[in-house]
Amino acid sequence: MDTFKKLMVAGVAAAMTLSAGAAFAKEFKIGLITPPKHTWSKAASAFAEELKEKSGGKHSASVFPSRQLGNEAQMLQQMQTGALDMAFMTVAEVSNRVPNMGAFYAPYLAKDIAHAAKILRSDAAKEMLKDLPRKAGVVGVGYGSAGLRQIVSRDPVENAASLQGKKIRITPFEPIKDFYNLLSTAPTPMPLPAVYDALANGQVDAIDMDLELIWKLKYTEHAKTVVLSNHMMFPMVGLVSAKVWKDLDKADRKMIGELMAKHVDSTIDSYVAGEAKFLAEVKKTDAKIVMVTPDFFGTTTDKWNSIWSKRAPSLAKLRAEAAK
Repeated sequence: MDTFKKLMVAGVAAAMTLSAGAAFAKEFKIGLITPPKHTWSKAASAFAEELKEKSGGKHSASVFPSRQLGNEAQMLQQMQTGALDMAFMTVAEVSNRVPNMGAFYAPYLAKDIAHAAKILRSDAAKEMLKDLPRKAGVVGVGYGSAGLRQIVSRDPVENAASLQGKKIRITPFEPIKDFYNLLSTAPTPMPLPAVYDALANGQVDAIDMDLELIWKLKYTEHAKTVVLSNHMMFPMVGLVSAKVWKDLDKADRKMIGELMAKHVDSTIDSYVAGEAKFLAEVKKTDAKIVMVTPDFFGTTTDKWNSIWSKRAPSLAKLRAEAAK
């Protein structure tokens, strides 16, 4: 908890001079892109419930899943102006504003989902939150996670050459775009709600996705192959608008920060516990499971590291944490 408190103080000091802030009741809005039954959305709802309880009804929060308040870029803009209070957001979107956060997407930084959990809870990861108020206009209270990334293909996949030239749906951010460009594919940014139909009608040939959504959103209905690669982490971060944060009194900042950190962190445990189940469910489908090692991607990983070691200074520290 000492590290958390230091982050809160350092992060806000980098963004603004804190005012004393009179205590006031508020109903917060929390935005997400994930559907209501997704692990992140459930964690946001649990945070809202506990916030109301712990504040004695003084504060409440309404959760808006499934991009109801816009895509992540739009929600981040809303938080910068104070129009949106909070979000559980992919680190991917934040990395578009703060490239250093792209370090989390180093291919094979994590060996497995449990290893990814340790990296996200490391001091090196927490240290990276300090830049967010100044560079993105938000306060980061802690990390959550989705599962490791896999590739779902409409066509058979024998090796990396099978993917060359293929249109692969990605989350729209630079680290993963660079990875698939280096793999000689055609990375195709696309919002989550459009993915199922795009895979069905051939608008994309393959998708980059985690096991939970591969199973729950039934992508294997239109795919012959799941490449079980575990090639990237996919972190989430709990965010509060810096404009909203500065108007909270000290006690509310502490309560809200600790509660949100608790619930975003709970998603990490959910994936550590659930990844095996998600994989078992995917294996029940008609899709062929192709298990691969880092060698599958050839020199792509080394080339990515060469590019992003310059863009993301914290990558070296994360690697050191991962090596522990």
